[in-house]
Formats: sequence, C-alpha cells, structure tokens
Amino acid sequence: MKEYNKKNIPLAKVLRKNMTPWERKLWYDFLRKYPVRFQRQKAIGNYIVDFYSAKAKLVIELDGGEHYTPQNAEKDKMRTKILSDMNLKVLRVCNLDIDRNFRGVCEYIDLKVKESLPQSALPTAPSSEGAEEYRDF
Repeated sequence: MKEYNKKNIPLAKVLRKNMTPWERKLWYDFLRKYPVRFQRQKAIGNYIVDFYSAKAKLVIELDGGEHYTPQNAEKDKMRTKILSDMNLKVLRVCNLDIDRNFRGVCEYIDLKVKESLPQSALPTAPSSEGAEEYRDF
C-alpha cells in the first residue's frame, strides 16, 4: 500500500461522487469491470490520482484543457515525476481522446496493464462500448 496524506481522504470522497463526464465514462464503461482492479480518486503521497491499479503499479490521469497551460503543464510534469519516483507508471490521457476514440484509449490502457504484469497474471480485457505517456489515439 502506498503512503498517502490522510488529509486528502475527504476530498477524494467528494471527487468520487462528482466525477467529470470523462472520468465517469472511463470508469463505468471500462475500468470498473476490468479484470485487474482499479480504484478511482485514490490518495497517493500528497496527491489524489484519477485512477490507480496497485497490482499493475499504474496511474491514469485524465487531462482537460486546463492541464495544457504552461503553469499547469509544469505542475503535471512534477506530479508525474514524483509518482514515477514511487515506482508507478503514469498514463496521461486527454479528455478529447475519451470523446473521440474511447476504444483506442481502452486498448492502450489494456496494453500498458499487460506490459506491467507477469505473463501468468495477464487479464482478458472486457469489451468496451463505443500519457507521461500522452498518446494520440
């Protein structure tokens, strides 16, 4: 279990109840039923990440337009480095990709999960309807 700031737990609970449309889509249409467990709005270190799989050591961050300003891009870069230093792989996915190529996003996440697990623990991904790894899907 990763260390976390207990002061972030109330905010994480609020964020879980008030997910963005893109977070809701990824959660309810893919990650919730994915064979490798993901948690949403998970406190890790001093951050709350959008989605986290302890087994795959994977963080998924969904980025809206505000993430592309120079100031926020720099904060995201530092956040990614700190999470990477905790031995976590960070995938950054643009909200537009959720809208325009949801299937591609799901396939990409599935690929990254499979790359992180031993061969014997590989899941079979459920079908989907409808980063620092930024990825053009």
